[in-house]
Amino acid sequence: MSQEKLFRLAEANALLPQIERRVEKIQRLAIKIREELAACAPECGEQALPQLALHDLVQRNPALRQLFEEMAQTVEEIERFGCHFKGLELGLVDFPTVIDGEVVELCWQYGEKEIAFYHRRTEGFAGRRPLNPGQQATRYYH
Repeated sequence: MSQEKLFRLAEANALLPQIERRVEKIQRLAIKIREELAACAPECGEQALPQLALHDLVQRNPALRQLFEEMAQTVEEIERFGCHFKGLELGLVDFPTVIDGEVVELCWQYGEKEIAFYHRRTEGFAGRRPLNPGQQATRYYH
């Protein structure tokens, strides 16, 4: 088993342009997937749509297969850098690091220009703390 990559803040910030492009792509793909699912709704029935297995959805609408595969590939590209894709809706990506001898996550949300927050692994996004304790916490939708 390979050891987890740990980032320095400058290193994680330097990756953000590449990460941001990929998160943006994932969000665009999600919009297309929702559009394709909406197109299936009249045929499948809106009530039945959430109960259909992915296999059934792809059989009914083959365009979904390519969209799901492209999304999965893009998530893999993000994770190959050593960071963790944590959420589609908010566009969350975590970068493992060490602060005060503890492995924590540098926490970036799509739209932020640099990494300014971290959280303990057990706390997640809700436990975000500013890296610079004197800075004002930015408010984001969640």
